[in-house]
Amino acid sequence: MSVKPGSVLLMMLTAMTLWFSQPIAADIETTLEGLEYRLIGPWRGGRVTTVTGVAGKPNLYYMGATGGGVWKTTNAGLTWENISDGGIPVGTIGAVAVAESDNNIIYVGTGESPIRGVTTSQGEGVWKSTDAGQTWSFIGLADIGQVSRIKVHPENPDVVYVAAQGQIWAPNEQRGIFRSTDGGNTWQHVLKVNPDTGASDLAMDPTNPRILYAAMWHHGRKPWYIKSGGEGGGIYKSSDSGESWEKLGGGLPDLVGKVGVDVSASQPSRLYAIIEAEPEKGGLWRSDDYGETWSLINGHRVLHSRAWYY
Repeated sequence: MSVKPGSVLLMMLTAMTLWFSQPIAADIETTLEGLEYRLIGPWRGGRVTTVTGVAGKPNLYYMGATGGGVWKTTNAGLTWENISDGGIPVGTIGAVAVAESDNNIIYVGTGESPIRGVTTSQGEGVWKSTDAGQTWSFIGLADIGQVSRIKVHPENPDVVYVAAQGQIWAPNEQRGIFRSTDGGNTWQHVLKVNPDTGASDLAMDPTNPRILYAAMWHHGRKPWYIKSGGEGGGIYKSSDSGESWEKLGGGLPDLVGKVGVDVSASQPSRLYAIIEAEPEKGGLWRSDDYGETWSLINGHRVLHSRAWYY
């Protein structure tokens, strides 16, 4: 029996159409069932609250431990090397950021941001490397306490923002967002709410680095409890590289505790925020209009209980 070439093509197209029209969710679930998480180290260093990869280098990662310094892997976690011992005399790390335009430039903020209890260690400012972690230099902000996030301008590595959560045990003036335009030689305190309110997170619009979102947290630590929530807390937005800020509303709770915020890379008009707040108001919030209005999309208590850890 002979088959015409046109018939073969029709059969192939029909088969492809049927295949692509089938739901693929089941196949994905089946594939994922075969995957398991495994510990990739390092085997010493303590708990970890900051990890970053490097664009274009899928095997290169940096992590900051709460008591073990800064670590680096060049083989996707098979082996790790501590790169801060001898260079940064502080073991507790709150934030690590690598400049997109020059991967040799790394900024490190000391002081873990989850103020977990009396075991939390105090930070001592910000450090910088220009040779991928071989050597380090202190670039200031010694009194900002804990650092929750560092953001570097995607095209200019000298423009850097530091989210200062503040000292642990008492209010202090050095809380909020700091900016440097000269690689850390000098700093400006561009967002300051009050001595009780520090920055728990910071996000940058991936398509427009002038747009920043700062999560501010009214907080404090005592030996017997954590103070979380109060005047000044919430999400603040800047559209001019941090020169001016406005506090966002649009349906967000008035009284909030710790806040985490991020921007969708594929749709920067969409923001996500996880917010500690009173019952029925805390949880995962979303905005689809650059923060103008917000809706609570998941209010489950488990999302914002023990909020310093999320």
